[in-house]
Amino acid sequence: MRSFRHISARTTEEACELLAEYKGKAVLNAGGTDLLLSLKGENLFDYPELIIDIKTIPNLDYIREDKNTLSIGALTKLSNISDHPLINKRYLMLGEAARSVATPQIRNVATIGGNLCQDVRCWYYRYPGHIGGPIRCMRKGNGPCPAVAGDNRYHAIMGGKKCFAVCPSDIATALAALDSRILVTGIKGARKIALKDFFNPLGKTLSPDEMVVGLETKKTSATARQKFLKFTLRKPVDFAIVSVATVVYLEKNICTDAHIALGAVAPGPVRAIKAEEFLKGKVINSENISTAANEALSMARPLSRNAYKLEIAKALVKRSLSGD
Repeated sequence: MRSFRHISARTTEEACELLAEYKGKAVLNAGGTDLLLSLKGENLFDYPELIIDIKTIPNLDYIREDKNTLSIGALTKLSNISDHPLINKRYLMLGEAARSVATPQIRNVATIGGNLCQDVRCWYYRYPGHIGGPIRCMRKGNGPCPAVAGDNRYHAIMGGKKCFAVCPSDIATALAALDSRILVTGIKGARKIALKDFFNPLGKTLSPDEMVVGLETKKTSATARQKFLKFTLRKPVDFAIVSVATVVYLEKNICTDAHIALGAVAPGPVRAIKAEEFLKGKVINSENISTAANEALSMARPLSRNAYKLEIAKALVKRSLSGD
């Protein structure tokens, strides 16, 4: 690991001012479960000159609900989310997603903001610098995506453009199904970004001086059927090969509304709009569930080695909608 400057920020304003001052040469650190691996592996194209510790910023660790909204601070630990009575009563899917992340030791230090903002796991992008790397690619500013013609087993089957690395965040998949918004602040002030607009094929839609400070989602109905499912090779530690989050609103087994989000298949979580629209007004039975699963993946365009993700995703959608 190379040397760098370290500053513990006292406020979000100070952290954003430092990000602006260092012009892309500074990074934020909370739990550090992803950042420290990148620093040790030296797989970043530009090694940071400054690490800004944001754990010292007060009032960013909270879970609260008012009449219409659930709000969670960016520094809230994943373990606190998975164990919180309110989450497990009304936002069960979010609790399931938090519990699916890594191990208890990691969940005790990893934050929800860090999980959302973690870097992609593409093995070309993360190729270690001390073994002939880093490998150039568009995400690092120059070069084609090596995965297109290379080993793309775990890459995107939807939405890839210039880069086919997938979003690794399980939390993001659940939040996409909950229509969440990301709370961001920077030197020009605060703003809210719909989760569907937070990710793009080359990273996050954040300005260099901005940081995530929290998230909010509309209060869900206590009767809504929620489910988060994730397929991995090694349970409990692996990142998802495919994940699915669903929220289904029913009246006498008739679907009045449905939210279906697919994870680990694209640069960000994908809402299966065609499947959602198909289900509205229909009985939730095996035939309609099977059709919805096919509609959910109708826009997929697999690469040479990842078409298998289609069948896994369809199976997870079916299981999730049927309540398995």
